[in-house]
Amino acid sequence: AIHLAEHFAPAESNRWQISDNDQIFKAEDFKSIIVGYNKLTGAPVRLVDVATVYDGVSDIHNAGYTAKNPDNGANAPLQNCIVMGVFKVPGANVISAVDNVLAELPRLQAQIPPTMKLGVAVDRTTTIRASVHDVEVSLLISVALVIFVVFMFLRELWATIIPAVAVPLSLLGAFGMMFVFGYSIDNLSLMALTIATGFVVDDAIVVIENITRYLEMGHTPWDAAMKGSKEIGFTVLSMSASLIAVFIPILLMGGLVGRLFREFAVTLSVAIAVSLLVSLTTTPMLCAQFLKSYEGRKHNLLYRISERAFNWLRDEYSIGLRWVLRHQAITLAVLICVTLLNVALFIVIPKGFFPQQDTGRLGGSFRGPQDISFDSMHVGVKKLVGIVLSDPAVSTATTFVGSGNTARMFVGLKPAAQRLDKDGHRLSSDDVINRLRPKLSVVPGTSLVLQTQQELSMGGRMSDAQYQYTLSDENLDELNTLAPQLLAKMRTMKELRDVSTDQQNLGLSAQLVIDRDTASRLGI
Repeated sequence: AIHLAEHFAPAESNRWQISDNDQIFKAEDFKSIIVGYNKLTGAPVRLVDVATVYDGVSDIHNAGYTAKNPDNGANAPLQNCIVMGVFKVPGANVISAVDNVLAELPRLQAQIPPTMKLGVAVDRTTTIRASVHDVEVSLLISVALVIFVVFMFLRELWATIIPAVAVPLSLLGAFGMMFVFGYSIDNLSLMALTIATGFVVDDAIVVIENITRYLEMGHTPWDAAMKGSKEIGFTVLSMSASLIAVFIPILLMGGLVGRLFREFAVTLSVAIAVSLLVSLTTTPMLCAQFLKSYEGRKHNLLYRISERAFNWLRDEYSIGLRWVLRHQAITLAVLICVTLLNVALFIVIPKGFFPQQDTGRLGGSFRGPQDISFDSMHVGVKKLVGIVLSDPAVSTATTFVGSGNTARMFVGLKPAAQRLDKDGHRLSSDDVINRLRPKLSVVPGTSLVLQTQQELSMGGRMSDAQYQYTLSDENLDELNTLAPQLLAKMRTMKELRDVSTDQQNLGLSAQLVIDRDTASRLGI
């Protein structure tokens, strides 16, 4: 704003605010800008005379493509697309978030031109939903198996129902704890509940077995429940305490592993603690109410047949136990050998932080020479994407290219049952990568590294491969010298595949420093 009041009127009576047009925003305004003068005629040369001026996007050096393989095996054409990532906020339920987004897609589709289509390129909840479903089924199967095993050995309906009650009550207590601590139903908590089904019934079985012993001796149900539970109470307490003690190291574990498995350990420990409370209160009460005295009772045919089988099993076990007690040296030698075998197997078996998952999703990293142009990078990426889409195990592929020498791609594989080789064998995601690797090396100037995307990945940086090795040095020249040597050596190792580096120090660059005084003197 320029104050010109004193030149046109008395200072106390008028004021003007003047805006200039030095900021140009439209292509139409740029057309009339004078960029020079004709040396022969002296006529002004405007920008529209030497260039095509139009309103366009701010950055033309980016592109996105997506394609979906049809079921008939034909090559799918690449379609231009805009890749948009959607991430949940911390603490939100990922499945609910994805369901809400999918529910909004029809409404959003109705608000855009019909030539544009909204679609889902990658849905990470597919494996999450499948994992949760599998664990839920495993939980139901484990509960059914526990009840079935209890019925096989106790062979009475009420004697089976009473310890079976401990399972839902203990799980209910664990759910209450999870609500208080803010835990969610995820793979770790469901795994803890699945394992807990075998633990929580143990205390009730021990209590009811001791109560049944007193019933067989002729006591009334009330006396048997009181004497049996009082006699076995400390034993049950020590059993539960020893089980919980196993998980104390996990509860005290630090770092990322501790944060991951603390929820598992807490959920399982609380379920065991609740089962202890149930076995010492609810189980004796139910036994006193529903069990009958054994005095004068007759068992059915199934009970008598199974009793002969159990008696035979007990006699065979007694024979084996006597043999072991008579040959203590041999038994001790076998124990030592088994212990040494465990140590040897622990050393030999491969070790890792988490097992490699087959999620049905691949992540791809394109990398070209550091001085590659956008057009050359663009052409190379399209060729490599076409090679990936030609594989019969690939369902969808989505990629986006920026202005640098790198690009990213997301690949969705077909269901595991449909990923077959020529012999009809199922292919894992790693098998698909191994099949694509030699084909991807034929495109000069641009490389593509594929890896199976994991539900849980370690490290704070994005990497081209599953494993990262980071070099750091206070001397930059030394780092620039040794890092390529290490890279060249690693590429010669047969144990490694797709070795790459994110070191970017070979690009062609120049810095232009304008001499303002000379430019003004020359009229530039």
